[in-house]
Amino acid sequence: MLKGKNIVLGVTGGIAVYKAADLVSKLVKQGANVDVIMTEGATKFVTPLTFQTMSQNVVHTEMFGLITDFDVEHISLAKRADIILIAPATANTIGKIANGIADNMLTTVVMASKAKIVFAPAMNTNMYSNVIVQENIEKLKERGAGFIQPGVGRLACGDYGAGKMAEPSDIVEYLISSLTEKDLIGKKIVVTAGPTIAPLDPVRYMTNHSSGKMGYSLAKEAANRGAEVVLISGPTGLEPPKGAKVVKVNTTDEMFDAVGTYFNDCDILIKSAAPLDYKPENVSPTKIKKKDNEEDILDVKFIRNPDIAAYYGNIKKHQIVVGFAAETNDVIEYALNKLKKKNFDFIVANDVTEKGAGFKEDTNIATIINRDETFEKYPLMDKKELAKVILDKASGLLEKAR
Repeated sequence: MLKGKNIVLGVTGGIAVYKAADLVSKLVKQGANVDVIMTEGATKFVTPLTFQTMSQNVVHTEMFGLITDFDVEHISLAKRADIILIAPATANTIGKIANGIADNMLTTVVMASKAKIVFAPAMNTNMYSNVIVQENIEKLKERGAGFIQPGVGRLACGDYGAGKMAEPSDIVEYLISSLTEKDLIGKKIVVTAGPTIAPLDPVRYMTNHSSGKMGYSLAKEAANRGAEVVLISGPTGLEPPKGAKVVKVNTTDEMFDAVGTYFNDCDILIKSAAPLDYKPENVSPTKIKKKDNEEDILDVKFIRNPDIAAYYGNIKKHQIVVGFAAETNDVIEYALNKLKKKNFDFIVANDVTEKGAGFKEDTNIATIINRDETFEKYPLMDKKELAKVILDKASGLLEKAR
């Protein structure tokens, strides 16, 4: 998600430096090139060798070191940065930058760069709430700097309150959003995700293996690209994507109604959920008890749930509607049938029996089938990457329709 991006990470002197090492690891795993600048104070907590090992780049610490490649170091770093992230950002460094002080390698690079500057503050809670610090933060925000809100909790000094550096995973998500082109601003996108359930009695219910990962990836990508996103989700254990409105549902009927609430105003509906097709005709008001008879058989009569995709696909007006077909055999045949019957603009088909393409996987192997029955086959890829492909295609069709 950050492949090819150049990130200059400024590490300043605070106990949260240990989190910065994990942050570098996560950024590199996302494909970013990370150049680390450490202040003198930061080197008292963690050695530069740690960051050099994690980033596979030389760590910059001295403003006036020996020239080795005849490149003006602070200028070259400033020019190639797509973003400058300062994490942890101490009150001291925030104050220096807010007031134009450039007395070390990090603050000098910041002054020489036109890249966006992002701060992840980390300090004692009394320092963070100090009026001077807050004035410096507001001054920097007014000049376009970004701030990642610190966490609240017990600090290293023993105090409790705001001041913990944000978790590395949250910082990575912030950077991904900041560096993603906002090409979906003004678009309203509804995404359904996960399974639904059908109660049998107050204790038991039916469901399926859908994890919701594809739908959550789509919602996150759409939000990062500036869309107004509503994620209608069945029961999952996934963390809600930042920037999306999440509507939690349980049953297929509830999902049907939730889609109806937002459908008329949306531009794109992506039906990536796996709602149950059937539900028990009668739900027992008390727990169903087994009988002592070993030949005891539980007979349950099932009736059809509403077909959410078919209903909204066939009443759409200006909307682009995208469907999914998770099959175990005759994948293309079944997907084509769904495409026509449910009036999709295109359908994403996959064989869940293939390795890497199942419900609970982080990856998928997909074939996109268009209305003209042309095919686009995609190899094994992360669901986050497939989300990009699907949104590119859906937004492209939306522009053509207009």
